[in-house]
Amino acid sequence: MSEPRSPGAGAARESVHLHVYDSETQWTWGAAVSISSSLGRSLQERPRARLLLSGGTTPAAVYAALSKAPLEWERIDVALVDERWLMPDDPDSNARLVRESLLQRNAAGARFETLTRAGRSIEEAVATANMHARQPADVVVLGMGEDGHTASLFPRMRDLDRALASSAPYVATDASGCSGAGNWLRRISLTPAGLRPAHTRLLLIRGAKKRELLDRVLAGDDAHEYPARIAFTTPGAPLHVHWCP
Repeated sequence: MSEPRSPGAGAARESVHLHVYDSETQWTWGAAVSISSSLGRSLQERPRARLLLSGGTTPAAVYAALSKAPLEWERIDVALVDERWLMPDDPDSNARLVRESLLQRNAAGARFETLTRAGRSIEEAVATANMHARQPADVVVLGMGEDGHTASLFPRMRDLDRALASSAPYVATDASGCSGAGNWLRRISLTPAGLRPAHTRLLLIRGAKKRELLDRVLAGDDAHEYPARIAFTTPGAPLHVHWCP
């Protein structure tokens, strides 16, 4: 079970709730239950619910556990927080991760929106993502890289100012020169404007290094230094951080 704790003296944020688990198994199921409960509440209030998911290696186990949740998945739209400029079936795409980890078992009936599609330019992909985003997200699951990036918003990224200030939910980004982006420099990313309407925000992290980084992230407000700060500086719902050693 999780144990809610303060983020720590000197870095406290009233809008941030830290859930600490003793093991990866507890963390996996605790986060999955939290997401499932939020989606269930949304389905009680509205005909459909919208879930935005991040990629990376950290959340895959949580998504697999979530796929077993007894929800009316045919009423849930699943979309992405961000995507590398890759086709949805590419092994390194976030879409592939979500399809193989979440869209199985009970969750196989969910409606999945990829950010990229064959024959579509990146400008067309962004426009389509912004059209879908007219239905605000109910739950957004974020991650945090070792450089403090979240979504595809990287420290010192050349167009970070534009992305942070954009009124559009999604933008195309260029991560040239950002080591945390690896080989994938062209991307599509959620913006603070896209995060703002969400009813529930979660940040999934594991390990001592990420816990130390979280303390540094929570100690300031400048999203240029650590873009992950948009998770709690963007007005709206509180941020629930799920962490295990």
